[in-house]
Amino acid sequence: MDTVSVEDKRETQPAVDAVRQALSKIDDPHLKRDLIAAGEVDEVNVDGDAAKIRIVLGYPAASWTGLLESLIRDQVVAIEGIRAVEVVIETKIVGHEVQKGVSPIEGVRNMIAVASGKGGVGKSTVSVNLALALAAEGSRVGILDADIYGPSQPRMLGISGQPKSSDGKSLEPLVSYHLQAMSIGFLIDEETPMIWRGPMVTQALEQLLNDTRWDDLDYLVIDLPPGTGDTQLTLAQKVPVSGALIVTTPQDIALLDAKKAFKMFEKVEIPVLGIVENMSTHICTNCGHEEHIFGEGGGSRMATEYGIDFLGEIPLARSIREGTDSGKPTVVAEPDGQLTEIYRAIARNVSGRLAARKRDYTDVFPSIVIQNS
Repeated sequence: MDTVSVEDKRETQPAVDAVRQALSKIDDPHLKRDLIAAGEVDEVNVDGDAAKIRIVLGYPAASWTGLLESLIRDQVVAIEGIRAVEVVIETKIVGHEVQKGVSPIEGVRNMIAVASGKGGVGKSTVSVNLALALAAEGSRVGILDADIYGPSQPRMLGISGQPKSSDGKSLEPLVSYHLQAMSIGFLIDEETPMIWRGPMVTQALEQLLNDTRWDDLDYLVIDLPPGTGDTQLTLAQKVPVSGALIVTTPQDIALLDAKKAFKMFEKVEIPVLGIVENMSTHICTNCGHEEHIFGEGGGSRMATEYGIDFLGEIPLARSIREGTDSGKPTVVAEPDGQLTEIYRAIARNVSGRLAARKRDYTDVFPSIVIQNS
C-alpha cells in the first residue's frame, strides 16, 4: 500500500509543480508578493485531470476572495492536462510581533494605531471606517478612542450610556455595528471638558485599554489624538502595538506633521504599515466633478520619500461627514457604495501588510513555571 502511494506521488509531482508554478504568477496586492512567496498556498493536490488548491490568507478579505478564486482558476486550467480546478480559500488571523518588553493584552491579537500628527485631517473618521471595513471583510474588531480630551467615537458610532461591569473591576465594551468600542466619552457627559494634566491622561488611557474585557478581537484600532505627546509616548512604551497607520491630507502643512508622526513611531520601534491620504480630492455633490483643492500627490510622495507603503486615498465627500455626524459611518451607511469600496481596500491593505510581518508566538508556546516540589 505504501509503495503504491509513493509511486502515485511521483507520478503526480510534475503536475503539482506545474500548479505551484502557475500560482507563483498570481500576485497578492495586499502583501505585495505572489501567492507562493507569501506562503499562502497551504495545499496542492492533483488527481488525474483535477486539481485541488487550498489558500490560507492571514488577513480578512471577504470582498476580494471571489476575484482571487477566478485568477487561480484561470491560471491553473491553462495547464496542459488540468480540466477541473477546486479552490478553497480560508482566513486565519494570528497575532504579530509588538515592541520589545511589552506583553500582549488578553482578548486582542493585534493593535493598529491610527495617527496623524496634526488635527483636522479626518483621522477619527478614517479610524472608525477602517475598523468597520475590517469587520465587513470578515474579522472581529474593536476600536479604542484614545483621545481623552476630545473623544469623538461615541458620536460617530451613534452609541451612548455607561459601560457595564460584571465584576466591579473591569468594563464591558459597548457594541455598535458589530464593533466593540471603548471611550472616555462613555464615562462623562458629552459637553464636559477634560481639564486633566498629562499623568492623569496617560493613566486614563491605560485603564481604558487594560480594564476593558475585549472579546476575542483580531484587531483593535486605536484612534490616537493628534500630536506626539504624552498619549503617544504611553502607547509606545506600555501598549503592545502591532503596527501604525498614518493619516494625512495632500497639503504641505499636514505632511510636515505626518512626517513627525512617522519619525516618532520609528524611534519607538513601532512599524508603520503605511500612509493613507484623506481628502485627496473634493467631489462636487451637484455635478460629481473632482478637484484637488488641498494639493495633489502629497501622501504618495511622502511614502516614496520614507520608503513605506501608500495604502490608498479617500476623497472629500459630504456624505462621509454626514455619516459620522449622524452616527452611521460610510461603511455601514453605504455598504455597496464606491466610498465603502475604498475603505475596504484600505482595510485589506493595512491588514495584509500586517500579515506579512513576523508572528507573535506567545499564544502558541506555553509559559514555563518552576515550582519547588
